Amino acid sequence: MTDTPFAPDDAQARRAVRPVICYPNDSLPEPDLPLYRRARQGAVKTAEQRVDPREAACFEVPAGHFFRITSIEGPQVGDLNLWNRNNLSERFYSGKTRALHGTHVSTGERLWSSFPYMRPMATIVEDTLGWYGIDEFGGSVHDVIGTRCDPYTGNLLSGSQYHHCCHSNLTRALADHLRLPLAEAEPHVHDVLNVFMCTGFTRDTGQYFMKASPVRPGDYLEFFAEIDLLGALSACPGGDCSAEHSSDTAACYPMLVEVFAPPTDELANWRPPAVNGYDRSHGRG
Repeated sequence: MTDTPFAPDDAQARRAVRPVICYPNDSLPEPDLPLYRRARQGAVKTAEQRVDPREAACFEVPAGHFFRITSIEGPQVGDLNLWNRNNLSERFYSGKTRALHGTHVSTGERLWSSFPYMRPMATIVEDTLGWYGIDEFGGSVHDVIGTRCDPYTGNLLSGSQYHHCCHSNLTRALADHLRLPLAEAEPHVHDVLNVFMCTGFTRDTGQYFMKASPVRPGDYLEFFAEIDLLGALSACPGGDCSAEHSSDTAACYPMLVEVFAPPTDELANWRPPAVNGYDRSHGRG
């Protein structure tokens, strides 16, 4: 922010006030990562779904199972949507996940669901890019700040009619999986977890930026499903997002989603998290 003719005499003092974390998260329930990892050791693969470049695909994960998203042929980012498999109105809430965990997520952090449910949907149990941290530009990996590339913004900015952006990919995949018309499926598509995408905000203008993802074939992000999940993953048309994110010229590669079932005895005492306990009276008893 630059000075303006309206800046008060104490402008610098006001800017110098130290920030306060909005949502201290040290009281959040801790995921039992040792339990999850013991269960994962004996898990067997039950399903897999290849996601072709510039396309999306759906997959289902029962509560208590694991799913892994892997880069398999080249550096590729993906846009992930999650829903309660039994209730599409409960879906991944990227904004609240960001408020609780920060702009980017990694091992031990959770993807939270929308109001009024607001409970963990999935817990990240392994991240082969966890080493990346925050780079000198303020960039990091697996963001919950980008909304997804979409045809509406493209049309607004350039007058384009591009149909293989992540929003449209996810819409087609969900429509096909649920056998819905596109117009009925589209409202269920929501802000994403940008898997493998390296992003941040510029310090001078505060603009959302992207840079070449550090992902390489074999890198993966793995989750524990806290509830029954329906997922959709789009292999972004920007490839590694080093230059563009809605493009027919960027090098794009497939991705792989695998689902794993743990031994039943390892999670015998585990239960899915309950929905949020707020009484929903909203001040009117």
